[in-house]
Amino acid sequence: MDAPHRRAGNGARRVHPGRRLVARAWADRRRYRHLLEAIALVGLLAGCGGGGSGTPTITVGAARSYSVSGFTPSQPVQAGTPTRVSFTILQPDGKPLTQYRHGAGPHNGVHLIIVRRDLATLIHHHPPVGPNGLVTDTITFPEPGPYRVVIDVYPKTSGPVPNFQEFASIRVAGAYRPQALPPLQTTQTVDGYHVVLHGKPHLRAIQPAFLDFTVTSPSGEPAQFQTWYGALAHAIFFRKGTLDYFHTHVCAPGVSGCTSIFGAARVTGTSATPGRLKVGVLVPVPGTWRLFLQCRVSGRVLTIPFTLRVR
Repeated sequence: MDAPHRRAGNGARRVHPGRRLVARAWADRRRYRHLLEAIALVGLLAGCGGGGSGTPTITVGAARSYSVSGFTPSQPVQAGTPTRVSFTILQPDGKPLTQYRHGAGPHNGVHLIIVRRDLATLIHHHPPVGPNGLVTDTITFPEPGPYRVVIDVYPKTSGPVPNFQEFASIRVAGAYRPQALPPLQTTQTVDGYHVVLHGKPHLRAIQPAFLDFTVTSPSGEPAQFQTWYGALAHAIFFRKGTLDYFHTHVCAPGVSGCTSIFGAARVTGTSATPGRLKVGVLVPVPGTWRLFLQCRVSGRVLTIPFTLRVR
């Protein structure tokens, strides 16, 4: 979920192979559709040569786009209760998308990433897709509040849309008490595992950087990372307030599909030694970001949050 590029349609942006998309939660889809139509109009006018007294007539058709159809739940749900989440991705021709990319690495199928607006809770699933294109998942939300849903889609196509993102929202009933983001804590313990971020991060927008982590087990041994959703670790970034989104991966050396690209800049997260993670960072804009570092050890998924300042 790396660099932004042209949109693939209403609510979706095109990206080059190996690139991923930065999603702004507040984006007005209609505004972008009108912008695309205006660009198309300018291109047509530029292509019309002079000569002749008639005024050319130009017709700009409606933008064709991928979209989310039938997203549920559409009403508030209860915290602590399993909730069925389902939707279908429609292709620009209006037909359900049924063919998704599958293979080695993390860039496959559908990634469902849900974050509470205050960045206190993250949910990350790769749900199954039915033969009719219906995506279904069961999620238990831990606390009330508004949640942002990011749907990262990897269609099986040889065309110019290697992946794109759609968005939705879910409201969990009850009193929402937003939590303030804590300052950066470089040492944390989660489920008995000791996680240390080494050094003080000095991060700048659009400049590749790396964060070095060590993870040790409750017994003090280096953690043995297990492949989870195609990678040894996932680094999911959300920006405070706007919920801009970015996602990089950590893989073993030589594994494809772990490079993040933004323009000419790129980073590749790696883990060559048990207990050590070299996480690539390449966020697009300054601000306060929440990094959710996720890895699987001994059959359990650890989620370790860090607050980062990007200049």
